[in-house]
Amino acid sequence: MLCPCSSQKQYNECCESIIGGTPAKTAEELMRARYTAYTQVNMDFIKATHDPSTIKKTNMEENKAWAESTQWKRLDILNVEKGGAEDNWGKVEFKAHFTNDSEDSAHHELSEFNKKNGQWFFTSGKAPESFQIINDGPKVGRNDPCPCGSGKKFKKCCA
Repeated sequence: MLCPCSSQKQYNECCESIIGGTPAKTAEELMRARYTAYTQVNMDFIKATHDPSTIKKTNMEENKAWAESTQWKRLDILNVEKGGAEDNWGKVEFKAHFTNDSEDSAHHELSEFNKKNGQWFFTSGKAPESFQIINDGPKVGRNDPCPCGSGKKFKKCCA
């Protein structure tokens, strides 16, 4: 069986041993194992891998209800900052795709992890910062000459 974490590895070669108690080597491995635990509604693992100093802010019953009512689709790891085997801190940006109440959705999060005594822990998660792209140049109309210099109208060239 393929691992639910979308690693394209077999479950027994991926998240199974981490969920079973073998410490994750990296923050990304722990992130993948936590996603897999949510698909299994394994709240004991979620709680055990949550940093004890920040778990008070987490409603485990609410998380359990969410996990139970969700059909998990896939996990996309978008970016990893630090979080390697030699690091003590890391960030993992991900999207967890799911269906809830017959509606497809995605949970996009930037998670922080800390390593204490050789074991990675989830510390916190927040929505990634969004940014607005601002075009400083003049707006090109559909019928204006294309700015690439082709001599064609913009709508027939680079639009």
